[in-house]
Amino acid sequence: MSVSPATLPPVLLHSEAELARAALATPLLSRAVRLARWAGPETRVGAGGELVDAQLPAAAAELGLEADDPDAAALASEAWRVAVDTGLVEVIDAEEEGAEGTVTPGEDLAVLSAGGPQDVLGVWLGALDTVYADATVPDMDNLLDVLEENGEVDFDELGWDPQAEADFLDGVLGNLYLLTVGDAAAGEGPVPLPALAASMIVPDDMGEPTDDILEQVSDAMMRLDDQFRLFEPLGLVEYQPVDEALMAEIDAPDDTGTTGATEVPAPIDDEDVTRYGMVRLTPLGLYGVRARMLEAGVDAPAVGDLADKGADALLEGTSGFPQAAAQAEIEQWLARHEPLAAARELLAAARGGDEGAPLRRLRCQQALSLVGGEAEPALREVLDDPQLGGLARVWLTEQGATDVPAPSEQLVFWLTIDTLAAQLSAEGNSDELQGLVEGLAQQHSGFFATAWRVEHPATADVLEAMGRLHPDKKVAKEARKAAFKARSQQGM
Repeated sequence: MSVSPATLPPVLLHSEAELARAALATPLLSRAVRLARWAGPETRVGAGGELVDAQLPAAAAELGLEADDPDAAALASEAWRVAVDTGLVEVIDAEEEGAEGTVTPGEDLAVLSAGGPQDVLGVWLGALDTVYADATVPDMDNLLDVLEENGEVDFDELGWDPQAEADFLDGVLGNLYLLTVGDAAAGEGPVPLPALAASMIVPDDMGEPTDDILEQVSDAMMRLDDQFRLFEPLGLVEYQPVDEALMAEIDAPDDTGTTGATEVPAPIDDEDVTRYGMVRLTPLGLYGVRARMLEAGVDAPAVGDLADKGADALLEGTSGFPQAAAQAEIEQWLARHEPLAAARELLAAARGGDEGAPLRRLRCQQALSLVGGEAEPALREVLDDPQLGGLARVWLTEQGATDVPAPSEQLVFWLTIDTLAAQLSAEGNSDELQGLVEGLAQQHSGFFATAWRVEHPATADVLEAMGRLHPDKKVAKEARKAAFKARSQQGM
């Protein structure tokens, strides 16, 4: 599975116990389990392990499906295939060629009752592999037409490239995963199907999409509609399908006698957008897509991965995390450590003059804000440290500690540059950073006259950023001049 960027934002997964309960409750796996328990020595299967046609009505009845339901046989057949593929039943081949085989309960059936959450999730992932394979095969009607006409399947004639189909679906689910974990707010709502299809088709640098691109997006939407309908019963996604009336409009012949499936009409409003399909990954879906990514060698971290690592790994690892994910990771790390020892370890890991050090210290401050007063001795021990003394004073003051020595002007300016460098590294030229820059320049009229002298590796970079961000041209010019002085001083 290929997905960009190379290292994804960390995902906050539900507990394995919650995910296992969700997996057992999914319609497809629960049907497969019911059929596995229903099957016995009299159950007859074909050469591929499929239920023979004569068995399908009884299997459908076992699932509570109505006899006159046109989808009953297909649903029973699908659930049976999952039961076979995941080891819930074991097929015993017939001794004579052409004869029907039988089945016995599989080893994994007992796992669902007696095993732990990881065992249950392993069975569910096996079911995901089965559905994934189904989702990447050509339309069966077309497949049968070609087979009937030629006596064999010519995949080139079908226009089907198995690897390309798998890569496309991997990319779609990778993009959906990114949209879910990359921004906590965006991940709360479903993604419109046209936007998801366009993310795979429309080049990033394209302005107005061409008719050919729109046609490709429309085709991709229809494929995704079929695929997400397959994934929903397994609990991978919550899916609102494309409006059947809209599909009829797209497929209806136009004045030329051809269908209108060459472009996607531009949505008018939010209500109209929903007609084109809406999808989001479930918590179980996040787990499943991440598992496939890890299997493919993609770096897909999860919150909690650093909980048993040292403070150096925690601060370094969370440097690139979004704020909410960093907070959750730090909380899990602190839960495993005694407060005073944790504070000392965090402070030691926060030292350094390298490029990543300011952001490590920012994460250290974030972590220390969650530690209670038991950590006070550790903070007092570093009051004279040139890199940690400033943040120690801030922490002690916020905790209401007494006898906190006042910082020197040099320490105040050093801490200011360090904090700005960390914010710049974490968020780039954000609105929050711009507001911080404006506030500093307004509160300290002589800020730049002193700031350029601060002996911090990031001084020149921070001053240059302030010159870019400050809206007042005069102040921005002062910042750029100060940055030039700082670079000249560094070069001495």
